[in-house]
Amino acid sequence: MTLISQTAGRSLRPSSSSGFFATLASAAYALFGRLERRSAVKTLNELDDRALRDIGITRSQIEDAVYGQVKAELTRYL
Repeated sequence: MTLISQTAGRSLRPSSSSGFFATLASAAYALFGRLERRSAVKTLNELDDRALRDIGITRSQIEDAVYGQVKAELTRYL
């Protein structure tokens, strides 16, 4: 009975170490995402204007396109 009474009072919350690892994993994903977006911006900046036009963006829209902020009406060409 001693064993049951000792475990009955314990909380079922996850340990604080699991919160630490979740925060660490979240920070790592954020870092890798940022590095990947920076690489995409660099790659797109290396393209010529014709290649960018084929993709549907202008040079001034590169960062907005990579970060997902391009508006459809801005990508139309006459």
